[in-house]
Formats: sequence, C-alpha cells, structure tokens
Amino acid sequence: MPELITMPKLGFDMAEGTLVRWVKKEGESIAKGDVLAEIETDKATVEVEAAAGGVIAAQFVGEGSVVPIGKLIAAIAAPGEAVDVNALRAQTGSSAPPSTSVATPAKKEIPPALVAPAPMTAPAPAAVSVPTDGKGREVFASPIARKMAGDAGVDIRLVSGTGPGGRIVKRDVEAYLKSGGARAAAPALPVAVSREDIEVPLTRLRQIIGRRMSESQLAAPHFYVTVEVDMAPAMALRGQLNALLPEDEKISVNDFIVKAAALALRQFPNLNASVAGDKLIRRGRINVGLAVAVEGGLITPVVQDADLKSLAQIAVAARALVGRAREGRIKPTDVEGGTFTVSNLGMFDVEDFIAIINPPEVAILAVGSVKQVPIVKDGVLAAGTRMKATISADHRATDGAEAARYLQTVRKFLEEPLRLLL
Repeated sequence: MPELITMPKLGFDMAEGTLVRWVKKEGESIAKGDVLAEIETDKATVEVEAAAGGVIAAQFVGEGSVVPIGKLIAAIAAPGEAVDVNALRAQTGSSAPPSTSVATPAKKEIPPALVAPAPMTAPAPAAVSVPTDGKGREVFASPIARKMAGDAGVDIRLVSGTGPGGRIVKRDVEAYLKSGGARAAAPALPVAVSREDIEVPLTRLRQIIGRRMSESQLAAPHFYVTVEVDMAPAMALRGQLNALLPEDEKISVNDFIVKAAALALRQFPNLNASVAGDKLIRRGRINVGLAVAVEGGLITPVVQDADLKSLAQIAVAARALVGRAREGRIKPTDVEGGTFTVSNLGMFDVEDFIAIINPPEVAILAVGSVKQVPIVKDGVLAAGTRMKATISADHRATDGAEAARYLQTVRKFLEEPLRLLL
C-alpha cells in the first residue's frame, strides 16, 4: 500500500498551507528522510520529509496551491508497486495532474513572528531575481547563504550545495571561501541615481505581515507593562558557568531570559494560554518561541518544555533552532506548539520596545539590551547593569496586575539567578 502524504498541521491555528515547491518530482526515487516539498504557512516555510522510501507515484497539487490541512498531496509507492493514481486523485477532488497547474511558484520566504517595530524592513527588490546555473536551472540556496555569497562577492552558482536536495547552505559558502574560491567581478558603480518614485508590489511576505498584525491587534486587546531588571547577578553567574562549558554549550543572556520566563509561567497559567471563542485554554506544556531575525522577516522556532530544561539544555536547543532558521533548514516540528514568545532586540542596542502578540498565544515578552547605566543606590550615584523587559498581553486572558506580578517573578529569577539552577 502506498505511503500517503497529506498537508501537515504545523500550528494550533493553522487551517491551510501553500505548497511552495516540489523538491522531488513525480516518478523520481526518494529515500526516507529526503525532502519532498517546501510548504509555507503564516509562520514559516518548512521542508516536508518523506516518511518512507520508494518512488513518488503521484503528486496531487501544483506548486503555489493553497491546500487545507489533512488533504492528500502525494503518494509514495514501493518500487514496482501498482498504484491506482486515478482513485487517489478522485479523493483529492483534482481531475488533472499537478503538472497542468498554472499557479506561479511562491518565492521562498520565511514569514515573521509578529514583532514591531524593527522587523518591518522590506526585503531588497533584487531578491526577485533567481540565479540559474549554466543550463538554465534555478540555483536553490538558503537566504543566509545568498546573503553571505553576495557580501563576499561570490557567484552563488559556483558553490556546491550539501543541504537537503542539493540546496546551498551557509556552511557551503564558508567552505568555498576557505578553499580560496574565485570571487565574482565587482559590479560597475551606477553613473546616476534615479530620483523618481518607485512603485514596488507588496510581496507575499509583506501581505502576511500586514494581515497577521492587523488580525492580532483587532482580535486581542493589547496592553503593555514594563519593568527594569538588575542584570548584574545574572551576568556574573553567566560568566562563571561559561568558563566551565565548551564553546558549543556556552549560555547566552537570552537563554537566562527564556528559562526565567518559562519558570515564571508555572505560576501564571493565564499567560501560558490561548483564547478560543469564549474559553481560555491553559496550555499543559510551557513551550517558548524565540523570535529569530532572518532575511526578509522573522521566524519563531520553539524551545519545547523550556521550564523543564536546564540552562545548558536551553542553550543547545536554542543554538540549533536559530542555526536552522537562519540557514533555511527549519523543520515542521521546530515551529510547532509555541505557548509564549520571547523577542530580544538587545543585540541591536535597542533599549526597549513593545511586541505584538503572536496568535494564538496571549502574551509576548520583549527585552532590550543589557546596559551600564547610572543608578542611585543608598543615596550614592553608582554604575548599574540594567535591562528593560516589556510584556504585551491579551486583556481577554489577563489584566495589568497579573502581568505586573508575572514580570516581578521574572525579575526575581534574573536578579537571584541561582534559582534558575534548582
């Protein structure tokens, strides 16, 4: 019996997804774990892997098609296995093979978590140009690989890909540069700069950002509470721990924040929840999403069971998630099940900001940079290490007093960081 592949449900509120690209075509052989297709949701573009090896007997939707969750999209058969493709096609409601589809393949972009205001920079117009190899075939590369190659003046077509389906990823460009690969000729400088207005059509990414941000703010009555945290104890403990840890396990400031936010949520279940109609659904697990900047927007991979993980385990999980997100190798499981989100713009020297709630969650924590600032302590002017944290919360689920108590709890964990190790 053939292995039937359906549109996966990649989030609590996901109803449909867009099939961006078939990585493997009908009639091709495929091994278990190979990337079959790329699917785009409101949260991310993810790769769908084959659950079994064999031959792709049929593909039931075309590239660019919007497909409801659970609908059949492909069938994988064992070599030589007879498959009644027409009967399967009838189940999908499709009377023609996907090769007849006239849908335009979507550009691979990773839609953002809903954070304002910084992430709203539009992608460069040049991104619409897709390089091809010498035979006219599209060169598939992750966004960070394209950017790295462009910054280094390297023709992306000269780099060999080792990622899924032969995709060029960050490590391929790094290896090419280390090997002394030839750089592309520098482009000629423009002789004049146009001062005419330019009309740029909104990309799918921009449209998704606008729609989701509008939906979130219209559906969820936002309110905001800010506190200042003394980060000196956490920074001191971080230095001591990192002195004992190998390079690939070192703990970041954000790891401390994720752990503190997760532990505090145990005491405030109304903030680890979602709203469904006239009901508040308190989530049994505490899964913290990380707002990660990628080319063209943000993506929110999820640290599962963050309250149960040690700081070192959070560091390892976060590093892997961020790496895959930035290389365009995010997995469906990486973006599933988020119950709360942390957005950190501290690396951009941002002092504080407010974030828009990432539905269907009911709260998001926005943190700024850790700064040396003048403080008054016991009547004496001194230098302090401070960070501002702002929670955006949904008034249907909670109120200002509860949000304030939550932030006080987060602050207590960070100002007495040994509690994070218990």
